[in-house]
Amino acid sequence: MSKKHPVIAVTGSSGAGTTTVKRAFEHIFLREKINAAVIEGDSFHSLSRVEFKDAVKKAEAEGNKHFSHFGPQSNHFDKLAELFKTYGETGGGKRRYYIHSDEEADQHNKRLNTSLNPGEFTPWQDLPAGSDVLFYEGLHGLVKTDTVDVSKHVDLGIGVVPIVNLEWIQKIHRDGAERGYSAEVIVDTILRRMPDYVNYVTPQFSRTDINFQRVSTVDTSNPFITRDIPTPDESFIVIRFRDPKGVDLPYLLNMIPNSFMSRRNTIVVPGGKMGFAMELILAPIIQDMIANKSK
Repeated sequence: MSKKHPVIAVTGSSGAGTTTVKRAFEHIFLREKINAAVIEGDSFHSLSRVEFKDAVKKAEAEGNKHFSHFGPQSNHFDKLAELFKTYGETGGGKRRYYIHSDEEADQHNKRLNTSLNPGEFTPWQDLPAGSDVLFYEGLHGLVKTDTVDVSKHVDLGIGVVPIVNLEWIQKIHRDGAERGYSAEVIVDTILRRMPDYVNYVTPQFSRTDINFQRVSTVDTSNPFITRDIPTPDESFIVIRFRDPKGVDLPYLLNMIPNSFMSRRNTIVVPGGKMGFAMELILAPIIQDMIANKSK
């Protein structure tokens, strides 16, 4: 961990709401004039889109029906830990990008003078010099295995996780509407990922400094037949602080209407106030980080 070159990691599974957290951080960085080196979690997958599909087929042929993007077999956990460690020590390191779409491919090909396709990676390159913090957003910002511990290099860890039924509902709707997958294919993906989800994703939320968990207030008991994703107004956000010492909880309760405390280290806010609550909570923490850089 580093005071001079702090590492911030936002970790959460696909569709969990990490984009909302990323946007809250972007607002804070802009207001505070903080230059952040941004790291996308997908860039530390170890397999391209084609390679991953081939690996899944090979694993299934060998009797392994649980090969997934969530586990160490398809990710560079060692390279992620190396980046966090190197950045904390020197403010430098190497990153790359995973290309999600044709639009991203055009952007990176123009920048790099390459001919890459969606589902491929850009080459590893040095981080731009002079950044104030490293900001990671993805699946594995606090992952720990028998051989690699990414979390020990993180100065501020944020978890973003809905209750699991809500997470499944969001995935079913997104993959069906945006990617055209059938319900059977989506359910198969959920089941295939489950062992890695339990072993490598879920444990991270016990290592975070702050968790933001979305809980719906409508019936999601059978996520596989639910037709609508619960809206923010049909949800609460449960915010858990690992150490509430130094957190001005009365101030937060006063600033966020209809919020309340459920435990000594937990406050609950309306779902529509998630972004606002994040900025109120995170801005002072980031300000302290930057102030401590010069000490």
